Amino acid sequence: MAPPKDAGEDIAIRRRRMRYRAWHRGTKEMDLVLGPFADAHLDLYGPPELDRLEALMDEEDTDLLKWVMGQEPCPPDTDAELLGTIIAYRLKTQ
Repeated sequence: MAPPKDAGEDIAIRRRRMRYRAWHRGTKEMDLVLGPFADAHLDLYGPPELDRLEALMDEEDTDLLKWVMGQEPCPPDTDAELLGTIIAYRLKTQ
């Protein structure tokens, strides 16, 4: 069995890496959705929540944008609860 992605990684380093990744997605639209969410939530998240967010951030920007914009429903294997939290945060801060 392979070790987890964060094996031996300090949680502060992991949070910084994820914050950078949230702000540098490749599309400005997703930067503006995930970046502020990461700034507001990463320091409150422990390893389980970071795992969930990281799995969601592994999705393609084009797919994430369609789900965030409500153009397509997210697939059943996607963390719809976390995606909903991200969408609600974005709507609240607009």
